Amino acid sequence: MLQVHQFPCLADNYGFLIHDPESGAVATIDTPDADEILRQAAAKGWRITDIWNTHWHPDHAGGNAAIKAATGAVVTGPAEVERIGAAPDRVVVEGDVAALGALQARVLDVGGHTLGHIAYVFDQARVAFVGDAIFALGCGRLFEGTPQQMWASLTKIAALPDDATLYCAHEYTQSNARFALSVDAENAALQARAREIDAARAAGKPTVPMTLAQEKATNPFLRAPLLKGALGMAGATDWEAFGELRRRKDVFR
Repeated sequence: MLQVHQFPCLADNYGFLIHDPESGAVATIDTPDADEILRQAAAKGWRITDIWNTHWHPDHAGGNAAIKAATGAVVTGPAEVERIGAAPDRVVVEGDVAALGALQARVLDVGGHTLGHIAYVFDQARVAFVGDAIFALGCGRLFEGTPQQMWASLTKIAALPDDATLYCAHEYTQSNARFALSVDAENAALQARAREIDAARAAGKPTVPMTLAQEKATNPFLRAPLLKGALGMAGATDWEAFGELRRRKDVFR
């Protein structure tokens, strides 16, 4: 049975420790803040055995060396992690399986935010760690990929079961909600969710994780095909509509 421990770190990141109680194996999903991750693991009485990276950005792989030095953890991730001077012990691509004790996660290629971005999907537990590919009510900025690539990646995520729990890496949801309302203002489910998000944040509660069903109903990036009319793009492809939404979000204030 997969156990997940989530905690805030840095300015707006979340850290995740995942635990297989049968074997005692523990993985940190990305390494945004090595000191905080090690503190959290010690507080839980868990020994980190693995580091699973989703992509190469410093707030996701920057703590690899320190955690590996402290624990001897094995680093698994996309080849692009080498760019930060922390080459994975095991490079994985879509179709590979990452094992944590008896638990298995399949690797999904969700490039776009970075070219080699991956997600880890525990099909049996219906849990996915999606890094910066998708956020609650948002998606990652296209630093390296194209709108067409990112739309293909979001389509893969959208194909997971509706009751899948998505763990994304940042608490961006309030600002994402403001943008979502600017392009999908008549969406009653979105309006209700925005109110819930404001209440949660006012109480100091996280808005992560979220379910895929929530995202399908309210995330404008997953709803791009349904928003073509509102965007004035009735004849556009789905990925072109997505690209226009991403462009608008990049300049939204």
